Amino acid sequence: MSEVRAKKALGQHFLVDLNIARKICDALSGGVRPGAGAAADARTGADGCADAETRTRVAGYAGAGAEARTMAAGSADAGAETRANAAGYAGAGAETRNGDGAGIATDARLAADTTAAGAPAAAEEERGGAVPCDVLEVGCGMGVLTQFLLRRGDITTYGAEIDPESVEYLHAHFPEFAPRLIEGDFLKMNLRERFPRGLKIIGNFPYNISSQIFFKVLENRDLVPECVGMIQKEVAVRIAEPPGSKEYGILSVLLQAWYDIEYLFTVNETVFNPPPKVKSAVIRLRRNSVGRLGCDEALFVKVVKASFGQRRKMIRNSLRTVFGDFGGAEHPFFTQRAEQLSVADFVQLTNWVAANRK
Repeated sequence: MSEVRAKKALGQHFLVDLNIARKICDALSGGVRPGAGAAADARTGADGCADAETRTRVAGYAGAGAEARTMAAGSADAGAETRANAAGYAGAGAETRNGDGAGIATDARLAADTTAAGAPAAAEEERGGAVPCDVLEVGCGMGVLTQFLLRRGDITTYGAEIDPESVEYLHAHFPEFAPRLIEGDFLKMNLRERFPRGLKIIGNFPYNISSQIFFKVLENRDLVPECVGMIQKEVAVRIAEPPGSKEYGILSVLLQAWYDIEYLFTVNETVFNPPPKVKSAVIRLRRNSVGRLGCDEALFVKVVKASFGQRRKMIRNSLRTVFGDFGGAEHPFFTQRAEQLSVADFVQLTNWVAANRK
């Protein structure tokens, strides 16, 4: 099988730009030595990122061949004619091809070198005792991102792929990866059973389930310390948006309650096959220090969803629709709209609802 046909029903838009794939791979931090923390990895920066080049702060993201800045500095679209930097990621040497229907550009050297990649013993020896962390790629497609993940010795890469045609392609082109490729629906997967030690999640997420993927990350927040995903730009903006914006919503509040969110860079339509009608973006979630929110967390979710249920109305009306009139009691936030409240405000409001609902 030379190529997989993209299926609209599965929301497939295959990435065909090697440079973008490499940058997504590099944005994920790797394994650490036992008890030493993220800083112990000799190849990570102070922020735990697998490559100092991939650290994104307000100053911007420095990529190979194309500059992609964070939103605060004005995201620049990744160039349509990018090349894999020969001085950068090992094995990246093929010229990337963009979404012109020409098919997937892959580095022939990668397939020959991935047999040992992901093997914990080899990785541990290479890194002087570092323990590789488990990483699950959601939606492997034709392996454009997979090939870079398999090159990393600090992670053990698994895959979740629902498309039988893609599974067949991956088995043929990455046979050593086959034992760790899970055929099935990621959204139905029991992550706790498969990855009891925890896992990091990465992928070019299908547009039609990107929000559901992040809700599943939330459900397993004690297992998932980090997630790097390429999604629709508008969804990425919404997730990373602070309070006070019309884009700020349910997913913004819930994810920001337990994760630090970084908008890494914007991606043009031309680097996909078939090209989508909208731009994409890569974001990174890293688990913050919050253990407990200081409220009933199930009620917190319910309050957040109820508050945004009628965005144009004041919170008083939105909450009364779900919880009743609270016996006429009033809260100072009742005259505000949901998008004006921070995570801390919603925690306070949740405790008030718990004390005053009938």
